[in-house]
Amino acid sequence: QVQLVESGGGLVQAGESLRLSCAASGRIFSSHAMGWFRQAPGREREFVACIRWGVGNTYYANSVKGRFTISRSSPANAVYLQMNSLEPDDTAVYYCARARGGYSTRAADYDVWGQGTQVTVSS
Repeated sequence: QVQLVESGGGLVQAGESLRLSCAASGRIFSSHAMGWFRQAPGREREFVACIRWGVGNTYYANSVKGRFTISRSSPANAVYLQMNSLEPDDTAVYYCARARGGYSTRAADYDVWGQGTQVTVSS
């Protein structure tokens, strides 16, 4: 059973950067995808980015395209989210998740979730 643990959140000012990490215990197969989602207070959980574990294909939400980069390390069994040019609207709890069926933007397609890490961007 895969378990996911996020880290790297914090409080930054607008325009600064953060790098989130998600460490996975248990094997992640090449057909799986890893995704990042976020949820701000009073809002639904929304898709941020995902990566197909085997070939490394990536997909981003329009709101973060060009600012965020998702990557993975097979030896480390980890996925990362580099967030640059952060904006106050990026403030949320960020979650890492695993999808068995390949990459998807739908939270319902992800079956394993981490506990989340808080990102706060001040203006």
